[in-house]
Formats: sequence, structure tokens, C-alpha cells
Amino acid sequence: MVSVLALNLVSCAQKLPRYRTEALVKSSAVRLQWAAQGRDEEFASITDALEAGDRFLERGKLSDAEQYYLLALRKAEFVEQLFVDEQLRLEAQKLKAEEERREAERQRVLEEKNRKLIEERELAAREISRKAAKAAAREKEREVRPLAVAHTVKRGETLPQIAARPDVYGDALLWPLIYRANRDQIRDPKRIWPGQLLKIPRNVGRDDIAEARRYAQERRLP
Repeated sequence: MVSVLALNLVSCAQKLPRYRTEALVKSSAVRLQWAAQGRDEEFASITDALEAGDRFLERGKLSDAEQYYLLALRKAEFVEQLFVDEQLRLEAQKLKAEEERREAERQRVLEEKNRKLIEERELAAREISRKAAKAAAREKEREVRPLAVAHTVKRGETLPQIAARPDVYGDALLWPLIYRANRDQIRDPKRIWPGQLLKIPRNVGRDDIAEARRYAQERRLP
């Protein structure tokens, strides 16, 4: 930098260039605001232009000094815009990264929901399959199990209980069929005895079944 004395002598002789003050203000502002960002070569370039302008000013070459001060001003403005663009770029990167994080979180939540939905559907399908298999097993058991044509009365049994057995009729209301087929040894349907061998009629029609249910509903047994 030129000495303060030299600048004072020049300033007394002539008016300082208009761009010198603007360049100094702008370069100082840029340095204060963006010094932490590094880029020492940009600041050094501005300083070189200012010093060149001061040297020409000291020699009284105002026009040449003006050009270097204008150059310093433009360099300072360029560096300022450069750092502004850098800040905008960094901010855009942050926004993009945040958006990507949010999108990743949305995808994670969506995938979790889909996973749970698939698990629930698979669980429901397994439950349906289990029930179907159980029902098929019961049906097969009924098909395989032979139907009784006779039954030996056990202690505590009643005609409705015998009629309700899967190998008899599976319906407690059909006890009158057993009663009527065994009138020779059953006088009162409320009284049967352990050890009695009761016939289970099989050749019964729809009318017989309907009549048996009607009779059972009119005369209920314990």
C-alpha cells in the first residue's frame, strides 16, 4: 500500500478516483462477510488491484488508477456473487438432502405398512386354511365313522343324549325315533336303564324326522 502521506499529497492536488472508495468499501465488506469461507486467492487478487491503483494514483495517473480501482470493485463484486452462489448451492444441497431423508422415511413407513398388511393377509389366509382343514378333517371323520344301528345305554344317559351322538343322529330332537323303535322295552321315554340295547332305526324318511321333531318339542325330556 502507498503511504498515507503520499495519498494525502495526491489528494490535495486532485480529486480521488470515484471507484476507489467503492472498491475499498466493497472489498472490506466481502472480506468481513466471507473471510471464513477461505478463497484467499480471490482476496489477494482484489488487494493486488487496489495496490496497483494506489501506485498509479501516487504517480498522478488518475485514468490508470481508475481502471484498477474499477477492476478491484468488479473483482470484489464477483467474489461476493461467487460466495452467494456457493451459499445458495449449499442451501440447495441441504434442502435436497432433507427432502431425500423425508422421502426415505416415507418409503420406510410405506414399506412397513405394506409388510404388516402382507403379514395380516398371510395370517388370515393361514387361519382360513387351518379352519378349512379342520372342517375337512371333521367331515372326513364323520364320513369314516360308521353309523350305529344299536346302542347300549350307559349310566346317566337319556334318549335325547343318545340321539345327539354323532354316530346316532347328531340331533337331540330325534329321540322319538329311538323310543318308537324300542317300545317293547321302553314304556316311559324318561326312564331307560343302563345295559339296555336299543335299536337305532336307519330307514326313516323326511316325514318320520319331521314328526319326531314335532313330538320332541311337544314333550320335552330332561
